[in-house]
Amino acid sequence: MKIAVIGGGSTYTPELVEGLALWQLRGGPDLVSLHDIDAGRLSVVAGFSARMAAALNSGLVVEAESDFDKAVQGADFVVFQIRVGGQQARHEDIRMGLDRGLIGQETTGVGGFAKALRTIPVVLDMARRVRDANSRAWIINFTNPSGIVTEAICRFATTRCIGLCNVPTEFQMDIARHLRMAPEDVMLDWVGLNHLGWVRRILVRGQDMLPYLLETFDSERGPKNIPDLDYPRGFLKALGMIPSSYCRYYYMPDQMMAELRRKPRTRAQEVMEIEDRLMDYYRDAANVVKPLLLSERGGAWYSRIAVDVMAALGSAEPRRVIVNMLNRGSIEELPGDASVEVPCMLSSADVQPLPVGEVDERIMGLIRQVKSYERLTVQAAVSRDPDLALMALVANPLVPSAGLAADVLQALKKRKIL
Repeated sequence: MKIAVIGGGSTYTPELVEGLALWQLRGGPDLVSLHDIDAGRLSVVAGFSARMAAALNSGLVVEAESDFDKAVQGADFVVFQIRVGGQQARHEDIRMGLDRGLIGQETTGVGGFAKALRTIPVVLDMARRVRDANSRAWIINFTNPSGIVTEAICRFATTRCIGLCNVPTEFQMDIARHLRMAPEDVMLDWVGLNHLGWVRRILVRGQDMLPYLLETFDSERGPKNIPDLDYPRGFLKALGMIPSSYCRYYYMPDQMMAELRRKPRTRAQEVMEIEDRLMDYYRDAANVVKPLLLSERGGAWYSRIAVDVMAALGSAEPRRVIVNMLNRGSIEELPGDASVEVPCMLSSADVQPLPVGEVDERIMGLIRQVKSYERLTVQAAVSRDPDLALMALVANPLVPSAGLAADVLQALKKRKIL
């Protein structure tokens, strides 16, 4: 089995390679081909990843491949983890938002919009090349904004694409730790879009623990070991669900904006400093163990969800995994070719999103609005139509006026993003 990783020079890559190397010990892939347009970073990251795999006594071969087409040739899975414009563009996206009093996070608000416009044309070109060279390969998309990028690939390149996010897995781990249960004993009834998801039930050996947890979280004790649930008292009980961490941008925009403004540096600047330190570590030929510093880079459980999905797609036995893929009737109120984040049954024979049933109006209105924004964004990125781009911004719940939307659009034109 061969895995190709596009954006293999990312400092995230050793996290993924560690998971692949351990999987190889259980009959997983033989070869991972890392590709990146930055030859210097690729060489450093591939060298460290190869040493790390060897130190794990894995037979996984790690190669650096500068030619995209050679990297994807014969691959069973092609992982997309690119960042068009790098962290500097991310920094500019965040500042573009903050300077206008808007959320500029890289997947939500105007930051996610700018990143989508930059990224979708590049990703579509890559996806079509993968499709034409190797029609049976699955694209595993980690490129943000993951849900929007996944929808673009599925609608305009190939439906053999699944978008991944670590948030549902991280939430499952947090809940299991809170309940003092093994993660595999906890099953989440998850519904929504990427970075806009809710947990409607938490099943532990068939028993729904959500009512108990909502009562606990609403008490003075609070969810001390589960971050990002600092809502006003009574809110979670009224909602009747637990929202994923990124929902705070929609439910608590003023508080989130204040939090962003308090920081002396943008998240992009923080990550740039971490990446410099990680690259220094990777360059040292004496280092063969994944550094603890990598946890500060973000993306907890990245390798676990990637390996789980690839293993499921190669298995005859269907497995339930929460991923981003085409709706196909899972959420009846949304188009069939919309990307949604729901539990799916994955196997080598079939990939099928599970029907989620009726979605409560307490969250369906927000899902509809954000999905309208996402679909307009995909259309604007594909067509390069400024009118569609303007209407996408107006549809975004985190852009409160047409005037601000027009101002952001002009800023994007000056930056030659549109």
